[in-house]
Amino acid sequence: MTLRRRGEKATISIQEHMAIDVCPGPIRPIKQISDYFPRFPRGLPPDAGPRAAAPPDAPARPAAASAGRRSPSDGARDDDEDVDQLFGAYGASPGPGPAPSPGRPPAKPLEEEPDADGYESDDCTALGTLDFSLLYDQENNALHCTIAKAKVPRLMFSRKGLKPMDHNGLADPYVKLHLLPGASKANKLRTKTLRNTLNPTWNETLTYYGITDEDMIRKTLRISVCDEDKFRHNEFIGETRVPLKKLKPNHTKTFSICLEKQLPVDKTEDKSLEERGRILVSLKYSSQKQGLLVGIVRCAHLAAMDANGYSDPYVKIYLKPDVDKKSKHKTAVKKKTLNPEFNEEFCYEIKHGDLAKKTLEITVWDYDIGKSNDFIGGVVLGINAKGERLKHWFDCLKNKDKRIERWHTLTNELPGAVLSD
Repeated sequence: MTLRRRGEKATISIQEHMAIDVCPGPIRPIKQISDYFPRFPRGLPPDAGPRAAAPPDAPARPAAASAGRRSPSDGARDDDEDVDQLFGAYGASPGPGPAPSPGRPPAKPLEEEPDADGYESDDCTALGTLDFSLLYDQENNALHCTIAKAKVPRLMFSRKGLKPMDHNGLADPYVKLHLLPGASKANKLRTKTLRNTLNPTWNETLTYYGITDEDMIRKTLRISVCDEDKFRHNEFIGETRVPLKKLKPNHTKTFSICLEKQLPVDKTEDKSLEERGRILVSLKYSSQKQGLLVGIVRCAHLAAMDANGYSDPYVKIYLKPDVDKKSKHKTAVKKKTLNPEFNEEFCYEIKHGDLAKKTLEITVWDYDIGKSNDFIGGVVLGINAKGERLKHWFDCLKNKDKRIERWHTLTNELPGAVLSD
């Protein structure tokens, strides 16, 4: 190590830094390499003297006496201690500063200020906020979600709004909704995409149909903001989650929430994946037509049967027992959707008194070209049904000329004769 005279400026080469703890001599604990590389942007402070970091209560030694008793190994050790003390005094400071005077303790290092242009200092600043409102229409079993806008955070940063995702410093944001737990594509809704903006305003309402009071207790709405990319995969910006139990029926609740980083979806307790979807059916016995009117209104959250993650669904209905095998009716096929809307009605000519002995079987199928159609799910209404299915049938028999609509959950438990198309 190069020895220096008193009063000379401390200059230490990189080779000397690396050799401090490997020189021959007594075994000493090896310090971390960061101890020898303080954060000085332009070298050492100009006022760093050879003894700047000496303790204030350390007794001064005469220079001559000290030099007279010094051995070569002692000289190397003293120089090593000088370097340690020097870097220990200045290494923790973010910038150059004066050495501590003997009359006061060393000053505490300054805390780093948040990066004004960075997006990692705070999630609210990094990802932006979202304004939206939720309304549960209990009578129609519908959940309305109105996406208003992405709100600029009220923080004094140079960049505001959503996090830029594209090379031009902007984004092409859209919002998508998922009901958790549940299959993602079966209950996914999304807004339109707004181009080249960090402060989008949608004012768009997305609606989930077939939402029951039980769903409002156990399900959570996941709202994600993403950036659309035509040439690559769409990028995630941020998300928020709202438990539906926070909503009161028929009351609109407004939210302004900070977007958060993506959270994992727990599929271990995802029992709703066993469901095959839901169907909205209307029943009415018409005294004028002397028959039962069956309306297939729509389906929601159907199971995906095709490789593209969707289905091509249609509905078949039977009124059994069907001796003449003439009770089969079929809706049109809806292409590439898990939430089809049919709005079709079929009529069975039958006496009102005979309906108590009948059973209405409703099945939903996925249409395929060149191979057998896939069974999605079904439901049975009639005297042998239970719960809401039985109640729906009896309400129809008791209320002539009154159209009664109910949502029913599709299952795969149907008589074997129906499972072949």
